[in-house]
Amino acid sequence: MGDIDSNWKPIWPEVRPTLSGGKKMDKLEAMAKFALGTSYEEISEEAKERLKLHLFDTLICAIGAQGAGPVEAVRGMANEFGTGGRCTLIGGGSAAPDRAALVNTAHTRYLDFMDNFLGAKETCHPCDNVGAVLAATEYARGSGADFLAALAAAYQIQCRLAETSPVMKEGFDHTTHLALSVAAGASRAMKLNPAQTANAIACSGNQLAALVVVRASPNSQLKGLASALTASWALQATFLATRGITGPIGLFECPKGYPESLAPIEIDWEKEKPDVLPRCLLKRYNAEVHTQSTLEATLEIRSRETILAEEIEEVKAEVFRTAYDIVGNGEYGSRHTAHTKEQADHSLPYLVAVALLDGDVMPEQFRPERIESPDVQELMKRVTVEVPPSESDVQLAKQTDPFTEKYPDEMRARVTVTLKGGRQLVAERKDYHGFRTRPFDWSDLETKFERIAPNLSNEIRGDVVSVVRSLDRRPITDLTDLFGRFSPSLTESLESHDSAFVS
Repeated sequence: MGDIDSNWKPIWPEVRPTLSGGKKMDKLEAMAKFALGTSYEEISEEAKERLKLHLFDTLICAIGAQGAGPVEAVRGMANEFGTGGRCTLIGGGSAAPDRAALVNTAHTRYLDFMDNFLGAKETCHPCDNVGAVLAATEYARGSGADFLAALAAAYQIQCRLAETSPVMKEGFDHTTHLALSVAAGASRAMKLNPAQTANAIACSGNQLAALVVVRASPNSQLKGLASALTASWALQATFLATRGITGPIGLFECPKGYPESLAPIEIDWEKEKPDVLPRCLLKRYNAEVHTQSTLEATLEIRSRETILAEEIEEVKAEVFRTAYDIVGNGEYGSRHTAHTKEQADHSLPYLVAVALLDGDVMPEQFRPERIESPDVQELMKRVTVEVPPSESDVQLAKQTDPFTEKYPDEMRARVTVTLKGGRQLVAERKDYHGFRTRPFDWSDLETKFERIAPNLSNEIRGDVVSVVRSLDRRPITDLTDLFGRFSPSLTESLESHDSAFVS
């Protein structure tokens, strides 16, 4: 790293992580070597295409979040503590890498319109890695291919951990895994050595085991900023490792480490390939991911005929267990109260009600005045969320049901609107447009872009598409140079309901 910054010379550049007695930390070092060994050339053409699509979607979400109260609060704090630095901020300006990761990840995450990966027991948002890995790449003056390779490694690590080592059932947030993937991806972007990378992962993973209560009702604004804080702090840990700071390299194997405190990590990183992207999802609607198929079914019913709210007796949404637990009055608490954006986008009763009334679920459905409108507040009281009953003795024995049994390969939902005369309107889905079985393409995302940022010029939108599609053949500055053209004045303000503290 000496060619980047003379202050970056590590104190112990050749130190290798070892247990007492000289035993190697196999799992941690293997994860580090996987990240460092990921090259853009080895990524399949399908995964490369999906990676660029997910990056494009992430930028769309970031542009659309400009002007939101919590996002502006983060930017204001970064500005107060000092601007200037190698890393570009969305909307213009620059900052140190950790602050750029904080500000830019707040932008990509705040709308809750970003990508997802579904494991059987846990979900995550792998685009949460973008802000920090991009900052690391820009700081190191890397190429677009460097960035994409590092991002692919981070996606693989976070998604595979969600799939094989879920922590949310133990009370920890999915950002716990983000701490590991950011450190690994940033290390790849800055071309650190295996020892530095292992220590970066160890420092970050030890410090950033966050609680999942941030996803529970009543949701606070931290729900939309938790990933930004983790990304920023993980990048700090990575920079400390470049200066020789060591971490608990027994994180995955020693007493009191991951196996005892969180979950065992059994992935064989020597056999791992960056191939998870085709299994990741994009969102069609601006709402929590497990609501997507329910909302598509709801809007199908609305498209069939005109339904007045006063004609509706009841709306029943039948969903799989994970959806019920997170957004439908299950383990994460009651979802029949929605007075802020953060509460509304995780309330299936609100989302179904506003979809029936407005015919869409986009950022404008989360403006304060829309959330508090009497029509949607009244209709959501008539929305019930249920898990369908078991259909067989086998399902009863497994304590499952026909919808949950298919998850995460399918995302089943059934919506029944009962009118006051007794007539019922029913629609059912097993996936949605944006799910891996019906993935988005460039045209779909260009439509999403125009919908979220209608005031952005066609020229700017076209430049974003062009740069992202050819980023592997460009310097990373071709991407970050666009950020100053994303002005908050070009997107409608999404000021939060309780953001009066923003000066």
